[in-house]
Amino acid sequence: KLVMVETPSNPTMTLTDLRAVADAARAAGAISVADNTFASPLNQQPLSFGIDVVVHSATKYLGGHHDLIAGVVVSRDELVDRIWQSTIALGSTLGAFDAWLLLRGMRTLSLRVARANNSAMAMARYLEGHPAIEAVHYPGLESHPQHALARTQMRGFGGVLSVRLRGDYARTERFVSRLGLFTQAVSLGGVESLVVHAAAMVTGTLDEHQMKSAGIVPNLVRLACGIEATEDLLADLEQALR
Repeated sequence: KLVMVETPSNPTMTLTDLRAVADAARAAGAISVADNTFASPLNQQPLSFGIDVVVHSATKYLGGHHDLIAGVVVSRDELVDRIWQSTIALGSTLGAFDAWLLLRGMRTLSLRVARANNSAMAMARYLEGHPAIEAVHYPGLESHPQHALARTQMRGFGGVLSVRLRGDYARTERFVSRLGLFTQAVSLGGVESLVVHAAAMVTGTLDEHQMKSAGIVPNLVRLACGIEATEDLLADLEQALR
């Protein structure tokens, strides 16, 4: 048996109580797994809350340059040994050049995450007070309904936030298309800042009921901060919202 969570979640930045999940899974005789991609290991360390296995899409923060596909599994020795045997059998071995790219990216991880954290917080505070914005989803804001939990289990609040614009699908599309520094792409955690119109991203993949269950509404936009100057990102948001 296995219980898997993602916290913060994509794209609504909803948090899951890691210690509660770890305790419940252990009581049920299940292995607990946390996808820690959105937080990065610098902002959140699920193993310290009793989670059994942590996974990362190394394509995101760990690689940091949007130029490789890789993953990381972190756990205690006996579980890693079992996973490693399956990896050998399946042949899912990272190529030498991709491994080199990943090591290159990890050397600047702390610098990039710190910049992304700071930019995301500044953007969240700016957008929270903007008349064109209906809501901001970012666990670092005191107004976030799970801010207290975020302060308990996160060291930093991450470089990703989502916002709901005041307006419909078309108004949201116009905002996204007017952004200049944010590239329209579905990844995150790299040196470039990215933007995704969430409803457009999943159209044809999820039906209306599934989108509603996931909190994906027509006016929801996800913003992932890179390492550009924070003031430049804020200026880009300001001009796009006019």
